[in-house]
Amino acid sequence: MSSKNQVRTRFAPSPTGYLHIGGLRTALYAYLIAKQASGQFVLRLEDTDLERYVAGAAEAIYSGLKWAGLHYDEGPDIGGPYAPYVQSQRLDTYKKYANELVAKGHAYYCFCDKKTLEEMRQEQVAKKQAPKYDRLCFSLSQEKIDVKLKAGEPHVVRMKIPAGRVIEVNDLVRGKVSYKSEELDDQVLLKSDGYPTYHLAVVVDDHLMKISHVTRTEEWLPSTPKHILLYEYFGWQIPQFAHFPLILNPDKTKMSKRTGDVAMGNYIKKGYLPEAMINYLAFLGWNPGTAKEIYSMEELLKEFSLERVHKAGAIFNIEKLNWYNGHYIKQMPLDKLTGMCIPYLPDPVSHPERSEGSKIKKIVALEQERLQVLSEIGEHTAFFFALPPFDKALLKWKEMNDEEIKKSLDMAKDIITNTPDSEFTKEKLSETLLAEAAKMPNKGYLLWPLRVALSGQKNSPPPFDIAEILGKEESLERIKTAVYSIG
Repeated sequence: MSSKNQVRTRFAPSPTGYLHIGGLRTALYAYLIAKQASGQFVLRLEDTDLERYVAGAAEAIYSGLKWAGLHYDEGPDIGGPYAPYVQSQRLDTYKKYANELVAKGHAYYCFCDKKTLEEMRQEQVAKKQAPKYDRLCFSLSQEKIDVKLKAGEPHVVRMKIPAGRVIEVNDLVRGKVSYKSEELDDQVLLKSDGYPTYHLAVVVDDHLMKISHVTRTEEWLPSTPKHILLYEYFGWQIPQFAHFPLILNPDKTKMSKRTGDVAMGNYIKKGYLPEAMINYLAFLGWNPGTAKEIYSMEELLKEFSLERVHKAGAIFNIEKLNWYNGHYIKQMPLDKLTGMCIPYLPDPVSHPERSEGSKIKKIVALEQERLQVLSEIGEHTAFFFALPPFDKALLKWKEMNDEEIKKSLDMAKDIITNTPDSEFTKEKLSETLLAEAAKMPNKGYLLWPLRVALSGQKNSPPPFDIAEILGKEESLERIKTAVYSIG
């Protein structure tokens, strides 16, 4: 059990979709706050929205957090002292506390159906009033309530908002924010199906799980005064609140499933590295106040502070994320990078040479400085495994005619043929080919046709690097194919 003053944070996503990139940022900040203080980071699933539940989403949340290195101390799949950590398994608890609020006069039963509520809303809109419940059921006598309950009439439990109150939220990011109770609605706490709304469940769970810091995005700030009132009604200690800025698209609209690629699983599949993702997300809302941009998890644990979290929304910039990912790819040991790249190479089953590793390792080494995302390696290096069809016009360097192209390729073929197998390296090929190219008006006259013949690409690595990886036999075969295509 945690001590009274111990820092405990939680990440409480809904399994109504896969782990969101913004959710991972929220989880990261909560993790850093807890671990900086040698506290606990808790995972809880808020699965009370049955209509939007997505099968497999919970497992994606577990794996996504673990992929990112955000290892939670308690959670649905690992247990803990305050289990269960899934809200749908805690319904009796919420009902008990909803009934307690009714008994204390802080909540009441509401029997209004959807039609009644919609008519009420339309009437308020017509009068240019803020839509809110008009407390129609609040005035019911206890006798009428008992009759309706005994008859099994569908009902919800609504929170009673006090009049004339100013509720202050002392937010660790946004400072003091005040709300007038007249602006708040009598929020539904327990739905007719026995499931709680977010507002009741989050307060009950955070209290029972001894959460010291409630961390979430700013869209939940307007709900916080209701939560503070619930803490007061129950007589519980109010936790500290920190509302983080939203992550925005480049046009400053909210980043969502409808406006951008937000599912973490997609980034993992494309070959983004956890170190890069964590480093980038840390800066989406926080700045250390220095020019330093590269931070390991250990460094973030030392430097991160809520005082330097921004209030304004953070713009998601895929180019910056790619820059971070490219940086971490460049730093990775070649053996490890090779293993991670193999799944992205074309037709993995049909190339037995991959099991030997030498050719693949050379390919990865050649691309390591250029890669920004692991999945790019398949597109960049497909020509090593099969020469793509290409227009013979691509072989032409500047004003070369067909005979000049043939002569250039024949010269390259002779150089490759006469290079001993023991010296068939990019260094030796570079030395020999460049020496010969220096005798020409421009080195492109020798190197361009050769590079295109070997790769079939307009843009590719130097011909020496390609030839070494292809080997002498395959290189000569491709040159012959190019010569033949000229006619």
